[in-house]
Amino acid sequence: MDPARVDPTGGARLPDLRVGTIVPAATVSFSAFLMFGAHARPLAYLVLVAGLLAAWALDRPLAKDLLLIGIGITIVSSTSMAADVSWPRFVAIGTALALAVTTPFVIDRRVYRRRAIRFPWRTGRRWPTAERWYVVAVPVLGWAILPFYFITSGAYRNWPAITDGGELARFFVGVNAVGTWDELFFICTCFALLRRHFPVWLANLLQATIFVSFLWELGYREWGPLLTTPFALLQGWIFARTGSLTYVLVVHLLFDAIVFLAIVHAHHPELFPIFVY
Repeated sequence: MDPARVDPTGGARLPDLRVGTIVPAATVSFSAFLMFGAHARPLAYLVLVAGLLAAWALDRPLAKDLLLIGIGITIVSSTSMAADVSWPRFVAIGTALALAVTTPFVIDRRVYRRRAIRFPWRTGRRWPTAERWYVVAVPVLGWAILPFYFITSGAYRNWPAITDGGELARFFVGVNAVGTWDELFFICTCFALLRRHFPVWLANLLQATIFVSFLWELGYREWGPLLTTPFALLQGWIFARTGSLTYVLVVHLLFDAIVFLAIVHAHHPELFPIFVY
């Protein structure tokens, strides 16, 4: 068996890659860029539908999986994802994100009658030494890089200035909730579905396009994609190697802890003065 055609976490042989099937999948990923990065709506929805129709004509199983991704990103696009800690926006964003994960999951289970979308919290596998060191390195790298990015680029202004303890608490919860959702949707849903049809490297590029586009709308603008693109690709690659949601989530939340501290510090330098930039 050709090792390049093997799913590294499941061991199952992947279908032969056909160039024609890449186009519909890339079109669906590009529609996410139009939705969240370029904010070109309704063009984004037309592109999404075109990608789904092309997939339906070329590869019905692929079309079914792309439909789940399309449903998810469409639900996310139903409300602005610009960072906002007011109660109405907090609830609206949380509701949209929750539905974007649960709807494809329920369709996968109840309509498709399968288990393509899974959230593997426990793998029965110990973290090797290299993975333990990476967990330590992530917050250190965040501490070194994130304040420089947020402050020198002015990107911290894409997040609201915190004015009281209630907003600080909602911001902390929101950062961690969105970080958790990122892994549930982009990795365990989009990436997992794409891996059913494409090799890991290509599925990773396609999911990263969607991931980075969403993060742009969330606030990681200016030269933020130079940071978020490697992060999205690394998360997909690590998940492909470990098969562990727990591990990629720990990595993400440690990074987001520094995001929280850095943004609050950028708005209020007297808070969390632990950074050098």
